[in-house]
Amino acid sequence: MDERRALTGDRSEGGRYEIRLTGHLNARWASRFGGLAFRHEADGTTVLSGRVADQAALHGLLQRVRDLGIPLVSLTRSEPRPTKRARPGAGSAQMTRRSTR
Repeated sequence: MDERRALTGDRSEGGRYEIRLTGHLNARWASRFGGLAFRHEADGTTVLSGRVADQAALHGLLQRVRDLGIPLVSLTRSEPRPTKRARPGAGSAQMTRRSTR
């Protein structure tokens, strides 16, 4: 792994994000934010949440926020839930070794 990737992580990685904005954003803007869910909070903020394909898509969303002149309060990435995945071929290789002994 090169030094730059070690410092920055995998830039292509997508995930679930919450983008908190100042004010209650009108729902008519929903189409400009890639299908993210809108939630108005009691503190006067709007939370956009949902899956973002990759870092390029995330930067595109943030550019739209900037272009609309809406103050960004926070950006939070929700960690993906760990999934139980067997290594491909691990089970069959072990069975093969056992059966040939």
